[in-house]
Amino acid sequence: MIRFFKILLIIYVVYYIFKYIMRLAAPHIAKKMMDKAAENFESQFNNPYYKEKPVTKEGETYIEKRPKDSKPNTKRDEGEYVDYEEID
Repeated sequence: MIRFFKILLIIYVVYYIFKYIMRLAAPHIAKKMMDKAAENFESQFNNPYYKEKPVTKEGETYIEKRPKDSKPNTKRDEGEYVDYEEID
């Protein structure tokens, strides 16, 4: 029976020590996570594919990059026929 209470006491002490350490360490962990997220966010804006589009006059078209497999689609796809009945 004493063994059972020793185990409960150890669990209780470990829980409160862990809780105290996390209370001290949580702000540092959160700051590191926020810094990493800000760094990732900033790196997205420095991506060369994310730069601003050049200024064009009204009516002009600007194409950023050409598709690699740009085959003209000669077959016109008009959809498929759906049979239906009228309900009165």
